[in-house]
Amino acid sequence: MCVAWVLTAHLLPPLQALGSLCSPWAAPRVGPLPLAPAMVRISKPKTFQAYLDDCHRRYSCAHCRAHLANHDDLISKSFQGSQGRAYLFNSVVNVGCGPAEERVLLTGLHAVADIHCENCKTTLGWKYEQAFESSQKYKEGKYIIELNHMIKDNGWD
Repeated sequence: MCVAWVLTAHLLPPLQALGSLCSPWAAPRVGPLPLAPAMVRISKPKTFQAYLDDCHRRYSCAHCRAHLANHDDLISKSFQGSQGRAYLFNSVVNVGCGPAEERVLLTGLHAVADIHCENCKTTLGWKYEQAFESSQKYKEGKYIIELNHMIKDNGWD
């Protein structure tokens, strides 16, 4: 339906009625004004905190399509999340971090903080805050995103 038609067909009669109330030559109106039609809801476009460059392959949130990470920031595809396979990334965007807590994971004790999509608030994975074993120190400051929460976006064949 055309927005101009909605405005013309539904809003013009109430506006004309209001105009006749303001006119000094109009007869006085008795009774309530006609009810205004239901407002047309126009959805606003999604805005993300950060947009990744269109020329790179990227990963996005599977639930709201917010950009999450460039393929260039992928470190490893051989990780296990709490709900299945997961990828390890150097850096991510459009995510928020919860409080850090100690968890025993498959590779030992780590201090991790859950991460969530800033747009739709879905929990995506976690950030490694601290690794307690020397062989796991390379994970500190890195991010796990579970595959079931992300999609490949832009430039994939």
